[in-house]
Amino acid sequence: MATVHNSAEYRITTDALTPAGYPTEFVPDSYSFFPEADFESRRADLLAHISRNPAPSNTKPAYFELARLAHGSTPHPGILRAALAYIDGRNDCADFVIHAFLRLLYQFKGQTALDDEVRDTILNFKYWPDEPGSDSLCTWTENHTILFASAAYLAGQRYPDAVFTNSDQTGREKMVLNRPRILRWLDLRFHTGFSEWLSHVYYDEDFTALLSLIDFCADNEIQQRATMVLDLLLLDMALNSFHGVFGSTHGRAYENTKKWASNEGTTDTAKLLFGMGQYSGFDNMSAVAFALSSYRVPPIIIAIAQDLARPAMENRQRMGIRVDDGARWGLGYDNFEDGMMWLTLEAYMHPRTAALTLRMFDAFNWWDNHFFAAFKPYRSLLNILRKTHLVKPLARALAWDLCRNTREQVNITTYRTPDYMLSCAQDYRPGYGGDQQHIWQATLGPDAVCFTTHPAKLEGVSPNYWEGSGQLPRAAQVKNVLFAVYNLHRKPALYVPTRHFFTHAWLPCDEFDEVVERDGWILARKGDGYLALYSQRPYRWQTDATSEQSRNEIIADGKRNIWICELGRRADDGDFEAFMTRITGARLEFSGTNVIYESPTQGKLEFGWQGSLRQNGRDVRLDGYGRYENPYVQADFSAETITIRHADHALTLDWQNGRREIN
Repeated sequence: MATVHNSAEYRITTDALTPAGYPTEFVPDSYSFFPEADFESRRADLLAHISRNPAPSNTKPAYFELARLAHGSTPHPGILRAALAYIDGRNDCADFVIHAFLRLLYQFKGQTALDDEVRDTILNFKYWPDEPGSDSLCTWTENHTILFASAAYLAGQRYPDAVFTNSDQTGREKMVLNRPRILRWLDLRFHTGFSEWLSHVYYDEDFTALLSLIDFCADNEIQQRATMVLDLLLLDMALNSFHGVFGSTHGRAYENTKKWASNEGTTDTAKLLFGMGQYSGFDNMSAVAFALSSYRVPPIIIAIAQDLARPAMENRQRMGIRVDDGARWGLGYDNFEDGMMWLTLEAYMHPRTAALTLRMFDAFNWWDNHFFAAFKPYRSLLNILRKTHLVKPLARALAWDLCRNTREQVNITTYRTPDYMLSCAQDYRPGYGGDQQHIWQATLGPDAVCFTTHPAKLEGVSPNYWEGSGQLPRAAQVKNVLFAVYNLHRKPALYVPTRHFFTHAWLPCDEFDEVVERDGWILARKGDGYLALYSQRPYRWQTDATSEQSRNEIIADGKRNIWICELGRRADDGDFEAFMTRITGARLEFSGTNVIYESPTQGKLEFGWQGSLRQNGRDVRLDGYGRYENPYVQADFSAETITIRHADHALTLDWQNGRREIN
């Protein structure tokens, strides 16, 4: 008998009998810091690793049973049935799970005794919020939108003449409805990138949806465009990873995924495709999908990910759109299809979209969806405001709080050397509330990382102590130097009021080879990489021995604070002692929320809560980046053609003509 946990736990487990020979003890994989073997060898290793381990009890165990099937091992029918029950229960993330069963039907039809059960589940599922039924599915964020739309299309293609019992639509009708949704999503992502930028959680889901379309969609246009967008997703990952750690700024990230590389949802995929990372099975499904797919990563993207001996690589990218620019992207503010696209940015209560969102609440019964629990207590008030046309003024007045989830356009810089990587969302919405945005990170090893946040709450759902931010800093980076300026305020709020007036840094001492405190600086070494961190306000270490934060968390009290981070390496800065001497001897002056820092490597830097970032008297560009600006590709924002070159490799993606050329 299958046991399905409620969606808040996001777990699929079973109490059915375990098949003979099914593994019961987890055998951990080791982290690969440098590229290992070739793809086919890594693919065989992944399938073998999965076959000697039990499936994880998260939302993704069905993929591990598919891998077991592909490897010639016996899958656990109880887990597969529990996964079907999870979908039938319309639990959140059921869209992750249903793609495993679409792959089972398309790729492994007849190889289990579950085909009829799978068919029943697929025909009864709820594929879009306008279909009947009350639930707490999240159907609207960037990754969920493509997962639901592609699942609906492929289910309709698989059963074109069947009537889907929940919607009373035929499979052909499902295809007609969802084809434009898929193409619109793909078009926006090719031209503007992702609102869930560089997410080491949600790229895993995007990968999986795109691979389903590439492998099974009979529509050539959808298949080709899905392939091109997947190429760019993998390019993003290759440009912004350090030895298998997707340690960049992220549009969405969770506490554990930021702190520990083995918890990244993409680490399994990185090891399979690029040879660096870990088969952790913590929260990954795309590695199995890649292993079972006909898609192969273009050699140039693998070469970029493995181009680790380059003394320095600087990448700039612009991602996402602005809500006020809807007309440019063919998006309006009054119909539900456009509303679903705005919700890929989570623009729930933006002044331009709030009235439309509330209409969608009514139409889709989202008032009872647990994701919108924060809105339900205000339903009567919001209805009064709607009648008096005051929703937009309220949304504008409280935008700093009500729009904290919204991920508008971002300019990203990442600077990578053989010994460290630093990445930042430049000048991104300072003073706004944050939800799951991760603004900056320094990475020197799989778990040797550093970042700062302003805690929104001491515990609970995001934003909380480490996840997201109560209020976002004004952060900016020049190559290996970063500033994060916090200017905390106590403004009226309906969602997450400001209760805590301190900022903190994550710097896990045990993950570094040395940590030294000198002249107000905290200095750390990992191998031949160096990190220097400074807090304008006096700081203290968390010393609670019962807490994970002990000797990992640095706390600075106060409403205003400036954190400075500079990275170095032996090849550029000499030994660690020489690096520390140069850093601690550098001129450093603060005035309120402004700082002057004479960096040993970047010269005189001036920055603050307002005004330009200046380097040696000249303004540093913090916005208006191209789609890509790096040694491998130069492409204007919203370019129709993107050409990537490195060594003897090239990849051209011509969107207008649907042409993809690999040399």
